[in-house]
Amino acid sequence: MAGDDSTGSAPSTPSARLRGWFAGQIPDGWFRAEPSIQVDREEVLVVGTLPEPGLGDDADEVARAAACRSRIQRFREDTRDQRMAIADRAEHRTGLKVSWGATCGDLTVLFTTQSVPVMTRLRMPERQVLDTLVVGGVARSRSEALNWCVRLVRDHEGEWIDALRDALKDVERVRSDGPNPGGPTDADPAGGPEHDPRRRPRKRP
Repeated sequence: MAGDDSTGSAPSTPSARLRGWFAGQIPDGWFRAEPSIQVDREEVLVVGTLPEPGLGDDADEVARAAACRSRIQRFREDTRDQRMAIADRAEHRTGLKVSWGATCGDLTVLFTTQSVPVMTRLRMPERQVLDTLVVGGVARSRSEALNWCVRLVRDHEGEWIDALRDALKDVERVRSDGPNPGGPTDADPAGGPEHDPRRRPRKRP
């Protein structure tokens, strides 16, 4: 059962409580700064930035990339048991699976993340697009073709997707700052019935 830190929207900004909880659980020294935390209806994704390996000024890009990949692999292996324990506690608290990733230099590697089935209904023109991808050898099935289409949008419309996410954050902020219909009124801080506009005043006998 989901706890008080779960979320019903996808994607969304994690609550301050959830971010604080992870900050308290993650050991000091794992990451250079507070990790990135993304949440949707099925998963919490935690990605932290690792310090880059010290290489000489004469190291080329190939050496730097190999060093960063090795640093991420070492982090993944050395912290496996602790990450699994934190993930178990987080799942008990939120009802969501927890996945991890790490960034080092220009390289970001996501560890085992959740693969969630998504059901949809498509009309013939959309099905024909998927079938063309299958026949053309781009994908092995309609499901894989749909996955390919989603990745294509993500890779080529990333700025637009990010702008849409930022707009949704503003909507959530404005909504949370709005009035509370169930709260007491200014005229009656206690919310008593004597100031209820639906009640008609009694006539004096």
